[in-house]
Amino acid sequence: MLSSGIFLALTFLLGAASVGGLLMVALYPWVTAGAALDRQMELISATGTAGTLRGGATDESRRKRAVEATLGEAEEKLKFKAQKRVNPSLLVRMRQGNISWSKRTYYLVCVATGIVAFLLILSTAGLGALPAVGFGISAGLLLPHWYVKIARNRRFKRFSAEFPNAIDVIVRGIKTGLPLGDCLKIIAAETQEPVKGEFQILIEDHALGMPLHEAVERLPDRIPLTEANFFAIVIAIQSRTGGNLSEALGNLSRVLRERKKLAGKIQAMSGEAKASALIIGALPVVVVVLLCVTSPDYIALIFTTRTGHFVLAACGLMMLGGTLMMRKMINFDF
Repeated sequence: MLSSGIFLALTFLLGAASVGGLLMVALYPWVTAGAALDRQMELISATGTAGTLRGGATDESRRKRAVEATLGEAEEKLKFKAQKRVNPSLLVRMRQGNISWSKRTYYLVCVATGIVAFLLILSTAGLGALPAVGFGISAGLLLPHWYVKIARNRRFKRFSAEFPNAIDVIVRGIKTGLPLGDCLKIIAAETQEPVKGEFQILIEDHALGMPLHEAVERLPDRIPLTEANFFAIVIAIQSRTGGNLSEALGNLSRVLRERKKLAGKIQAMSGEAKASALIIGALPVVVVVLLCVTSPDYIALIFTTRTGHFVLAACGLMMLGGTLMMRKMINFDF
């Protein structure tokens, strides 16, 4: 009996040790992260103390700290602005898409679109008044929204395509001795839209007394793209810490062009998947159209009976879900 108790106790201890070892292996990075951070802080503190004893920090170390502080402030501003850009207002989205509508005009367009869709479905499809009302409401709500979204995305793509060329103009101007403000004026006068219009707004803000780096910081609010954020950060760092602006902007231009190349490679690699998704999504519609042409009596039950309407609605919802899932799978964020 005693040996049995000892055996159970040893088994329990071995099991506890095994579980503790596994937990230690799994949690070791988190357990040691604080100690490593403390050691790094001690080293930094020691280095700072030694530098103070030697007569103060050098210009290079002060510039590094200023750059780090500027990057920290820029990151905080970008986080705050990103929260505001998640769901921009209707007027902001229309201005970003270069659509000069007011809210009243937008709502009038929604009503007109819904009425036109209702009349078309009621007069041509022959589905009855209730389905026509549903189609009219859907068209009135979705079609103007899609129009604004497409116009906004198209303008952003044009800006991304032209923006590296504008940065190259700034780099060449600075290397020849022109001040940054004059380089921005050249872009506002010579480049293509929408870069031209955005830099004209930037120059107008600066002419009204706003500091140049603050005027540039407003560019990502109007064009919420990564390229505009990078440009604003580079100008903010240069305005506070100095340095070789032409080299920094040259590196930025090179990064933007590499991002464009990467986007092209991703588009080429995902082309096959997109073609497959298009074929799979269009196949049921093609089959229904062919059956309507070749065997209208066979397919008519879907459109004339209540059970057929339910089946058609369920198939439409499943097709929509599958299409959205395939779209999510073949879209890459980088």
